[in-house]
Formats: sequence, C-alpha cells, structure tokens
Amino acid sequence: MSENKQILILKTGHTIAGLLDAGEDFEDWFIDCSGLKEELFITKSLHLEEDLIDLGQIRAIIVTGSPAYITDEASWNFIAANYIKEAHQLGIPILGVCYGHQLLAWTFGGKVDFNANGRSIGTIQINLTELAKRDHLFKVLPERFSVHVSHQQSVVKLPADAVKLASGRSGIVQAFRLGNRTWGVQFHPEFSKRIMQKYIDERRITIEEEGLDPVRLSSQVSDTPRSAYLFRKFCQLAMDNNSN
Repeated sequence: MSENKQILILKTGHTIAGLLDAGEDFEDWFIDCSGLKEELFITKSLHLEEDLIDLGQIRAIIVTGSPAYITDEASWNFIAANYIKEAHQLGIPILGVCYGHQLLAWTFGGKVDFNANGRSIGTIQINLTELAKRDHLFKVLPERFSVHVSHQQSVVKLPADAVKLASGRSGIVQAFRLGNRTWGVQFHPEFSKRIMQKYIDERRITIEEEGLDPVRLSSQVSDTPRSAYLFRKFCQLAMDNNSN
C-alpha cells in the first residue's frame, strides 16, 4: 500500500568531521528540513555498500552530498546509476543534491569535472531560467534567490534531455530536471546558516590556501528560506506520489 512507502535518503558520504562528531549528518538535516515525521524516511548508505531496498517500497529518493568526487567513478556510483535509472523509469520522484545532482547528470550521460574557478563555498545567489517558470518545484520561486553551496566539482555538460532550471553567477548549473519527476540541485537546501558557517570554519585553512577569505565568506552567510521551501515542496510531491 502506498501509505506504507517511505522516502529513501540515499547517502553518498558523510558530512564534515566537526558536525559528524556532534551526531549530525545529511539525513538528519533533510528530515528536519522536510517538516515530516522521521518514520516516513529510510536511509541507505551507497558508499558503505549497504543493500538497497525494493523500489516498490519507495515514495521518492533523495541523493545526498558527499566529500567524494564523481570523476573517481567509485564502484558504488555504477550501482547507484542502475538503481536511479530504474526509479526514474518508474516515475518515482528523485532529488539529487550537490554530489547527488552531479551523480544524476553523470548517470544520464552528462559530464562532471572540477570547477574552472576553483572551490565554491558559502551563500550565493542563483538565477532561474525561463523554463523554470513552468517547473513544478521552481515555478513559484523568485527569479533570483539565495542558496548554500560547498563543492569543487560541478556539472559541465548536462544530459541531452535535461532541462536547465538555474545557474549561478559563474555559470555553474545549479538546477536541472529530467522528465517530469527527477531533479538535480547543486546547492544544499538542507543546510542552515549554522551548518554553512561550520563548513567554512572547518575548511578555513584550505580556503585561505586557495586564495579565498573565510572571514568574508562566513560574514556573507545568510538564511536560505526559498531553497528550504523548494525541498519541502519536493517532499510534498513525494507524499502525494502513488507510483507502484
């Protein structure tokens, strides 16, 4: 029965040590951000080679971020690709976030590589495309809004059938859609202001070595309510999903 189905959080890695040691990880933030009950979610770790569950038990899939690189092409990426393709064909709603966004693009024939301008971290502004105005998740959002990012790689070539929905000032693809129910977002809708600042603080030495200013980046971090709203809208779609 559809009422017994859960939203699968497909983990592709862990968060930074400072937050992980405090007992927090990606799945906790997604569940908190969703506004839904914890029992509506189930988490499986791809990178730890946990067995995946039958897609007939799943309402939707959220693919998390990761410290890994898509270009390393770890063996579990191929397992994920087959699973994601089947879910997509079944019409199960899918949302890939950061690494998950890149994994979706790679799965369907796109290309991922290191950012031409180096690391992107902090709160940035993204701009929606004209096509986003007709997208189920993005159509009620303003043409420009703030999001949290932390990544060194990005999608440099979208899959042939992908619809570009948003980009940042540097031109990096920030969101796309495949079909009607599969989305990728480079940004982190589950990150709070506190989490984003923690990422910058923990990586401040590396950030400085790369020529960025962690103090300035931290001071520019702000709340991102519209990206959180987008995630909750996806979760509502998941709860309304009656796919078998």
